[in-house]
Order: sequence, then structure tokens, then C-alpha cells
Amino acid sequence: MQKIIAMQLTNRQLFLQNLAIPAIVPDALEIVYAEGIYLYELSGDRYIDLVSGVSVSNVGHRHPKVIKAIEDQLGKYMHLMVYGKYIQSPQVQLAGALAANLPESLQSVFLVNSGSEAIEGALKLAKRATGRTELIAFKNAYHGSTHGALSVLGNEEMKSAFRPLLPDVKFCTFNDPNMLPEITERTACVIVEPIQAEAGIVIPDTEWINALRHRCSNTGTLLIFDEVQMGFGRTGKLMAFEHFGIVPDILCLAKGMGGGMPIGAFVASRQLMNLLTHHPALGHITTFGGHPVCAAAALASLQVILDENLSLSAQLKGKQFVNLLEKHPLVAQIRQIGLMLAVELIPGYSVDKLVKIFQKNRLIVDQFLFNSTAFRIAPPLTITNSEVVESAKLVIQSLNEL
Repeated sequence: MQKIIAMQLTNRQLFLQNLAIPAIVPDALEIVYAEGIYLYELSGDRYIDLVSGVSVSNVGHRHPKVIKAIEDQLGKYMHLMVYGKYIQSPQVQLAGALAANLPESLQSVFLVNSGSEAIEGALKLAKRATGRTELIAFKNAYHGSTHGALSVLGNEEMKSAFRPLLPDVKFCTFNDPNMLPEITERTACVIVEPIQAEAGIVIPDTEWINALRHRCSNTGTLLIFDEVQMGFGRTGKLMAFEHFGIVPDILCLAKGMGGGMPIGAFVASRQLMNLLTHHPALGHITTFGGHPVCAAAALASLQVILDENLSLSAQLKGKQFVNLLEKHPLVAQIRQIGLMLAVELIPGYSVDKLVKIFQKNRLIVDQFLFNSTAFRIAPPLTITNSEVVESAKLVIQSLNEL
């Protein structure tokens, strides 16, 4: 009887009545198809995706090589056993491909399901490795919404309702040299986004981030880079840390990793990662981490990024967006690295209102969690030059309507 009732309701009715959601979205689009940079709504309208599912669809929606990898793996097996019990080709091939494109100190890949889980694993590893409890994070940082990740999230409004969270967490100001003495011999780790995303694409000084690395090394503190949003070609390099000439002790990945499928990882040295195998054994475990279908998709997606040199083209296309938009009278500033842009409006203009105009004009554009005066442009890295021009024209049209 319940099944018959559900069939009689529309998807929108079921969305409003039965699907638990994190925020009220009365005007949610119902997407029925996606390909490349385009999303197609139930009505038949076509939207340009300038968000990429928040830096997920780096190789575009339904990339044919990713689809083929998924189909091939479906013909072999899906879930077999909890992570780490069997040798599964998609997992080990993905780990090998990642290691081949990372520094020698980042060779051991622990596969999980999401960015938040990658953060959780990294925090546990840091505490296990150092025997210390203090965690240092940064104001306006976003690391996820599970309890550990929320504990190091730098915005009190999003976490006050869920306290108590992890103890012994200290927050510092991003890109501030004066915070460095806060890192001491009792600090287990410093967790940082090499480029702050939800703060509105805040790019630190190279001198500061190098000094941060030096201070962590001197105090025996592990440096964790959260590249959940910025990894896999998004910033014009395969990984964002490559811009700064340093290497973190632990690297957290997800979002753009899976080519549209859910997967994440935290990566460290073999010596560090082996600490999770004893005292206690099973120091970190996951049932579905590195799901073979997701791992196959991630491997294909990584290969596309490398083969098509999407990192380099991301920087060129990001500059193209800047050149097309920066002279608009409502644009105060554009912060850009690769195909990740924050377009800051001049005072007195509402980003909330502008986002609704974008949707009316068939553009998917998103706001930042911790910056109310800018909007995000982060399309699939596969966007063409002509599609950049088409998108920029619609952005300008929307700004004019504001």
C-alpha cells in the first residue's frame, strides 16, 4: 500500500515530505539528465553548471571514460568485503596511480567514502602518531559536518547547537604570521585548507604557508592539508599544495576524485599509515571505503585529468573568466586560482538576490558559506572556451538585471 501511495506522489512532493534535507529549498530544480557542463530540468530547460556539484564534476557530468569504467567494473563485482580484507584491482590500481603522481612522502592511500571521513581519519592518525591532543585549525575553514570535522570547522554558528565537540581545539587566523608561535610541542596537528574555499577563495602568501610547514616540522606537529575542494586539477595544478613548494604530512581528498561517484582518501607515508594497523589493530576501518565501482570511476577520472591536461587548461580558462567579468561595474574584485573564482560584489548589492536571477537565466551559481558578498564560479574543468564565453555573457546579463 505504501509503495502505491509513493508512486502516486510526484518527486517534488516526495522531496518535500519524505527526504531529509539539510536546508529548506522550496524552489529546488528537478534534474532529469546531465552531460558535460549542462543540467536538464524536468521542464526541458537546460542549465549551465558553474558549480560542478561543489567541485565534484571536474571532468564534467557523465564523462564517457568514467561511464565505461563504471560499466566494466559492474560486470565484474561490486562490494565484496570490508575495506582492506581482499586485494581488489580498482582499489590498488587507484592507490598506485595516486602515489605515482604525489611526492615520495605521500605514498600510502587510505580510501574512504567522503571528504568528512577523510578528515576524521587524518585527525585520528595525527593523534595516534604524536600521542598529543591539541588540534589547531583556522577561522572560516570548512572541513565537513561529522563530529570531528565539525570540531575543526571555523564557524561557531554552524556548530554551537552540537556541542560538546572534540576538546583541545584552537582556532587561529588564516595567513597570519603571528599565529605561528601557537604551534608547540603539544600540538598534534595543524589542519588547513591550502586555499580557503568557503571563506571566498582566500589564497595565502607563499611565505606564510612555508613558515607554517617549517614551524610544524620544528615542533613535531603533523601538517594536514584539506584539499577536498581544491584537489584534482581545480586550482591549475593536480594538487593545490604544488603551488607553494611544500608537502603536507597528510593529504585529504574527495569531491573531484570520483568523477561524480562518492569516494575520498587520506594519504600519508607508509610509516605513518602503518600506525593504524596496531595498538589497536583496526585503528581506522570502513565498510564501503574504496567501493570498487567508485574506485574504478576515480581511476578513470584521474586519467582523464592527466591525459587531457585539465590542470593547465583550468588556469587558462579561469583567467578567461576574469578577463570577461572583471570590468563589470558591480564587480569589486575577483579572486581566482585555476577554475575556482570568487566574484566579489561592490557594497549594497545582494548575492542572495543575484543567485535567484542566475537560476532564472539558466545558470547554476553558488554562494559561499562564510562570505556573503561574493559568488562562486567553479565549472567542470572540461568547459570549452566558447562555453566560458557563453557562461560569462549570462553572468553579465544577470548582473545587469540586479
